[in-house]
Amino acid sequence: MLRRLYDWTMRLAEHPKSEWALAGISFAESSFFPIPPDVILAPMVLANRKKTWRYCLICTISSSLGGILGYLIGYLLMDTIGQWIINLYGLQHSFDEARNKFNELGWLMVLLGGGFTPIPYKIITILSGITQLNFFVFVIVGTFARGTRFLLTCAILYWLGPRAREIVEKRLGLAFTAFIILIGVGFYLVKYVFK
Repeated sequence: MLRRLYDWTMRLAEHPKSEWALAGISFAESSFFPIPPDVILAPMVLANRKKTWRYCLICTISSSLGGILGYLIGYLLMDTIGQWIINLYGLQHSFDEARNKFNELGWLMVLLGGGFTPIPYKIITILSGITQLNFFVFVIVGTFARGTRFLLTCAILYWLGPRAREIVEKRLGLAFTAFIILIGVGFYLVKYVFK
């Protein structure tokens, strides 16, 4: 099953409209979609190294715009989606404390959550809106964090070149397991940090 999924992703990466798919996934993942853009970004870089930096830019811009949508969801829809997130992570009794904690270190949370931890970025964007973190700080730090993350991913894949594809294909099960574990760790970190 993993092999079929991998082959499908590689075919998608070579499709003429793959850049639109990459932009759409990058946008959606920053506000509501559960799957990170790396799932399509990595195969696209492996399939066409000449466009590596273009793909990086597409991810960064789309993800930043999606992050703004996530912020607006938190800011404007606190009573519906925002409340659901508070309940999901058990913050009903300590929301004010969590809000203060987030705003004290908000820029750092956006930086780390946006680029350097497995914390899902959509959680960071929505919480930024809920807690009314300074919008301009959010946009600047979020864009930097996402851009740096995608730049590092693309640089590693570009540098490894065909060897990266060989490594992934030989250890597909391990790569998939690590990916799922990272997503799980990210959601656990969000729950732990704000308790």
